[in-house]
Amino acid sequence: MRTSMLTSITEGILCCLTGQPLNVVGTIESVESADGYEYVEVKPGRVLRVRHIVPNRTEEQAAEEEEEQDSGRGVVHCRRRISVYRGGQLVIENLGDVVRSDILPCLGGEPPATLEVEVPECGGAAVPPQPGGAPPDPGSARRRRKPKRTVLIDCKKRITSCKGTHSDVALFFIHGVGGSLDIWREQLDFFGRLGYEVVAPDLAGHGSSTAPRVGAAYTFYALREDMRSIFKRYRKRRNVLIGHSYGVSFCTFLAHEYPDQVHKVVMINGGGPTALEPSLCSIFNLPTCVLHCLSPCLVWSFLKAAFARQGAKEKQLLKEGNAFKITSFVLRAMMSGQYWPEGDEVYHAELTVPVLLVHGLHDKFVPVDEDQRMAEILLIAFLKVIDEGSHMVMMECPETVNTLLHEFLLWEPEVSPSEKLPADTMAESNK
Repeated sequence: MRTSMLTSITEGILCCLTGQPLNVVGTIESVESADGYEYVEVKPGRVLRVRHIVPNRTEEQAAEEEEEQDSGRGVVHCRRRISVYRGGQLVIENLGDVVRSDILPCLGGEPPATLEVEVPECGGAAVPPQPGGAPPDPGSARRRRKPKRTVLIDCKKRITSCKGTHSDVALFFIHGVGGSLDIWREQLDFFGRLGYEVVAPDLAGHGSSTAPRVGAAYTFYALREDMRSIFKRYRKRRNVLIGHSYGVSFCTFLAHEYPDQVHKVVMINGGGPTALEPSLCSIFNLPTCVLHCLSPCLVWSFLKAAFARQGAKEKQLLKEGNAFKITSFVLRAMMSGQYWPEGDEVYHAELTVPVLLVHGLHDKFVPVDEDQRMAEILLIAFLKVIDEGSHMVMMECPETVNTLLHEFLLWEPEVSPSEKLPADTMAESNK
C-alpha cells in the first residue's frame, strides 16, 4: 500500500526530536538475548533486533486447533479479471464469491462487481469527445478496443479464524520510517497475553538494529529482503501481517509473494495503492549537515502533528526515546530509497488475502480518501476509521486498535455465490 511522501516525512521527523544516538548491535554469537529480544543476522554484518513472543500451549489447545482445521469452513472462490487499457483505464471485474462481513459488526460493505478507475499514464491517448458536446463514454471506448494487458485470478482460499490457542498462527508487526518495534508496545503485550506468537522487527538503522553507513542499505529492495528473511525465519502455516505507514509496503510485498502463507493483512494509515517514488522536492534531500541544524521548534511542530491531541499521554509518547530512534543519515537514505514502481494499482488488485484498513480520522499526512481508494482496489478489504486517532493511531487509541485487530483475526467470511454480471454493468470510481 503505497505511503505518500508526506507520510514518510512525518515518520522520519518523529525520531529526530530525541537526538539520541542509534544503539548499534555488534557481532552476534547467539540469536537470543537476556533482555527478551533476539538479534538476527539477515546478512553478514546486518543485524536486526526482533521481539519474539512464544506462548506456552497445552495439549487440549492443540487438539482444538486440529479439530477446527478439519471443519472445512471459510472457503472462498476468488475470481477476478483485471484489464489495463492504453490511455490509463483500469477495469476490475469481480467474478467469484461475494465475501460478506455480517458477523463482524465493526466492518461492513461489499466490493462492487465491476470497478473502473482512471490510472494516469504518460503519453496515454484521451477518449475523443462525443458529437453534440456530450461527455465521452469510457465504457463504449473501452469496448471498441482490446486491453494492452489482462490479468485473470482464479483460485480458492480458506479464510479461517485465528485464535491465540492456534500454534500455526504468527503475527508480524512492521513499523514505518523513523519508528521502531516499540511503537507496537501495546499491541505486542495485548496479543502476547492472549496466547498469540508475535514477531516484531526493527528495520535496519532503526531502534537497536545495525545502521550501515551506505545509502543503498536503505532502499525499498534492501529492506524488503530483510523482511523476507524475518518472515521465512519465523513464519507458521497461517501468518498475519500488520504494518504501519511505510511498513504497509513490506506487508503488501510479502502477501503478494507468499499468497498461500499470508492469511490476513492489516494496513494502518498506509495510503493509496500507488507505486513508491521518492519526491525530488523533499526537504530530506538537503545535505546531512543541514538536517542536523533544523530548528527544534520546527521539528517539534511536525512531530506533534502526528498525534490528534497533545494531552499528557501524547506528550509522554513524544518524549519516549525507544519508540523513535534514527540518525539523520538513515532518515535521508530511507526517504531517497522509497522507489518501488512494481507496486502499482494492478499489483494491489492481484492480492487475494483479506485486508483490514485502519485509518485515524485526524491523520494530517494520509488523507482518508487514499485508504478508501485502497479498499476499492483490493479484492477482500474492509475500512475502519477511528474518530479519535490520527497518524499514530495504534499508540493514541491502543484499546480500540487492539479490539479491532482481534475481531479481524477471529473473523471468518460468510460467502454467497455471485452471478456473473453483464458486460455493460459497471460501477465507476475516480481516483
